[in-house]
Amino acid sequence: MRIDILTVFPDMLEGFFNCSMMARAQKAGLAKIHLHDIRDYTTDKHHKTDDYPFGGCAGLVMKIEPIDRLITDLKSQRNYDEVIYTSPDGEQFNQKIANSLSLLENVIILCGHYKGIDYRIREHLITREISIGDYVLTGGELAAAVMTDSIVRLIPGVLSDEQSALSDSFQDNLLAPPVYTRPAEYKGWKVPDVLLSGNQALIDEWEFQQSLERTKRLRPDLL
Repeated sequence: MRIDILTVFPDMLEGFFNCSMMARAQKAGLAKIHLHDIRDYTTDKHHKTDDYPFGGCAGLVMKIEPIDRLITDLKSQRNYDEVIYTSPDGEQFNQKIANSLSLLENVIILCGHYKGIDYRIREHLITREISIGDYVLTGGELAAAVMTDSIVRLIPGVLSDEQSALSDSFQDNLLAPPVYTRPAEYKGWKVPDVLLSGNQALIDEWEFQQSLERTKRLRPDLL
């Protein structure tokens, strides 16, 4: 899978994608993550990518020309399944969306900034708008990182145990059950006996009931 991220601040993302699982996924050739500086595609001598909005409202708006040039350049090299814009008024990102995006081959993520982007970009170039929550960030870089991380970890081979992703919270609209590791007892705090029983059927039933109880208590909206 290839993900091209368009941003005016690529330095914000370089460290994130060069660490941990993201770095391993790229080194193994399972994911290709490319950062593109929108400023490289402006003809403005000061490399400006924003301007004042028509109508006199406050703030700055990302200009259409450099973004269009960059997207056009990428599309001339390959076909893209989605061109995503990170927007606070987009559809709410969730595990179901992450699952579907992980099955795609080529995706562009455009990081919004300032007051937003020239609306003509959203009308003519964007295929999907996604938000990671009902709040406003300085820019879309964090949203792009969150979505990319959630998507890439689902690609077969990225996690050492592929079944791990299938048992994560939200995969079946339930929160994950409690997890424990060694030692079995610490300061008198004990791991539930069922997890030490070796009876997988009992363990599976316990985990399901725990997931159900936690979801009812913490996130009843998921049920």
